[in-house]
Amino acid sequence: NKTSAQLSPTPNSGDLHFDLYTPEVSVTYVPDVFGLNRRSVEFLNAQAEQARFALVATHIALSANVAMAVIQAASLRAQVEATQKLVDDETELLRMLKAQAAAGYASRLDVAAQEAQLAQVAATLPPLQKQLAQEQDLLAALAGGFPGPGGEAAIGLSDLTLPQELPLTLPSELVEQRPDVRQAEANLHAASAAIGIAAANRLPSFTLTADAGAMALAANQIFRAGTGFWTLAGDVTQPLFAGGALEHKEQAAKYAYTQAAEQYRSAVLTAVQNVADSLHAIQEDSAALQSAAAAKDAADVSLAIAKRQWQAGETGYASVLSAEQLDQQAAIGFIQAEASRYTDTVALFQALGGGWWNRQDLPKD
Repeated sequence: NKTSAQLSPTPNSGDLHFDLYTPEVSVTYVPDVFGLNRRSVEFLNAQAEQARFALVATHIALSANVAMAVIQAASLRAQVEATQKLVDDETELLRMLKAQAAAGYASRLDVAAQEAQLAQVAATLPPLQKQLAQEQDLLAALAGGFPGPGGEAAIGLSDLTLPQELPLTLPSELVEQRPDVRQAEANLHAASAAIGIAAANRLPSFTLTADAGAMALAANQIFRAGTGFWTLAGDVTQPLFAGGALEHKEQAAKYAYTQAAEQYRSAVLTAVQNVADSLHAIQEDSAALQSAAAAKDAADVSLAIAKRQWQAGETGYASVLSAEQLDQQAAIGFIQAEASRYTDTVALFQALGGGWWNRQDLPKD
């Protein structure tokens, strides 16, 4: 510790009142001997990465939910239209049957059977309309708005198109693409840094302080010889009595790292499973859609033949009722199969990470 030669500790002149000019620079440095600061920064950066990938995962989940809600609404809208058409056809058949019964060509039993068939078909319409209204409310909520009439977009299944080529990826690439996997990786990184922090907190910490400057009674004497001073100091802090708390905190950090490692492994396995499930679902959806289309075409032909035979008096009305039921089931089945294929395609894109790395509004690093 060196002080100015002009002060000892009063001025050499012995004046009781004087001005003192002191330009001074003070520097404090904490050497990161055991990595406490470095691991703390590493821990905070990993937490920031967690938050970033959580945001990305939320964007992808929201986009997938919107797409699936649109597909479901389009499917329900098509089912409502198909059911309404069947109700209209059943109503027209009932009118024709009543006219034939009045002319003596049909029995009252046939009329009652048709009335029951019309009631059964009409009873399926309100539940579909309720589901459609609920899907439209869900879409409004996902878009950040309030549910209400007149705001929904009438998108049909015919307005949707499937991708010509499905994006395939290797499991190793999923680790880079899936935001939930990246989030689990960041969590593992943070857990690793937490072990270093807990270990460093049990070790000594050092602080170095340096002061340097000049001290004089007049401003023009500040930088003269003999006016300079400096101070160097060092501090060492070591926890001595913590009741084992620091040791147990380090042990807890190690257990938390083991848990984070298993969560990361689970996230990777879940990602691979999601992709495999989606690919299998799409493969089976294609076969199911072809079968549903064939069933619908056959049901349409069967219903048309049954109606012609009944009008020509070649068969009873029971065959028409049976053909109508099969036609309704085939029409609804085809719509549901088509919607299922669209939905599973959305699930595949979500399982592959959703393509968030192509977005310009989300950071990539």
